[in-house]
Amino acid sequence: MSWTSEDEAWMRQAFAEAEVAASVGEVPVGAVVVSNGEILGRGLNRPIQDSDPTAHAEIMALRAAATAVNNYRLPGTTVYVTLEPCAMCMGAMLHARVARVVFGAYDEKSGAAGSVLDLSNNRKLNHQLEVNGGLLADQCGALLQNFFKSRRSK
Repeated sequence: MSWTSEDEAWMRQAFAEAEVAASVGEVPVGAVVVSNGEILGRGLNRPIQDSDPTAHAEIMALRAAATAVNNYRLPGTTVYVTLEPCAMCMGAMLHARVARVVFGAYDEKSGAAGSVLDLSNNRKLNHQLEVNGGLLADQCGALLQNFFKSRRSK
């Protein structure tokens, strides 16, 4: 897949959120919700900090975006996230009617955008979304690997 310079710029915004997550001891995943060249919502992993298993980066970004537009539906938006979304996050994006998700690193253990499950194109669901994976995958993956490597050495 060839990425546009806009896609890379938005993914770098998501990556910046992931770096913040790492700096506060959270698994370094970041996300942004974009519409018409504007970030509607930002999110970073916060399950530990918030004692909330649903506080994944995508969920936090979707909540912020929904608040910004005063609507739980986010049609026409793209979610950029540094790690392939899990089933919960894909489900939330489907319910929000997100048009597209672009992710960085693949998640071979719990990815629900093609690696373990593929919820994006399930015709039994009432919405499908476009998925593009692997943008800045090496950089996003390295951030995660370095985070876990430093945790194991402590």
